[in-house]
Amino acid sequence: VQLQASGGGLVQAGGSLRLSCAASGTIFSIDYIRWYRQAPGKQREFIAAITSGGSTNYADSVKGRFTISRDNAKNTVYLQMNSLKPEDTAVYYCRERISRTPYSVPDDYWGQGTQVTVSS
Repeated sequence: VQLQASGGGLVQAGGSLRLSCAASGTIFSIDYIRWYRQAPGKQREFIAAITSGGSTNYADSVKGRFTISRDNAKNTVYLQMNSLKPEDTAVYYCRERISRTPYSVPDDYWGQGTQVTVSS
């Protein structure tokens, strides 16, 4: 299983970006999906999550500005980021709990990260 994150880039404060994370390989089901970010010199932090049923959860720092969604047919999760601030600058990672077969215990997989830079 591989997770390919994309959509990062350089944007001015107040702008928007949409990140994607596409899972590929032998996949039976994808359960919990989370986005994290890590700024230089800081610990990786949770920012958003979505369950297989579509329930969502957000860190207070992004609530009301970021929206997580998923397309189960494409095994892809999205993070729509609006009203971006310089403090949103970080490498963004997706993390997915995936079962490869109907009988296997689910494992967590990480994407490679995509850089988001917000200029003031």
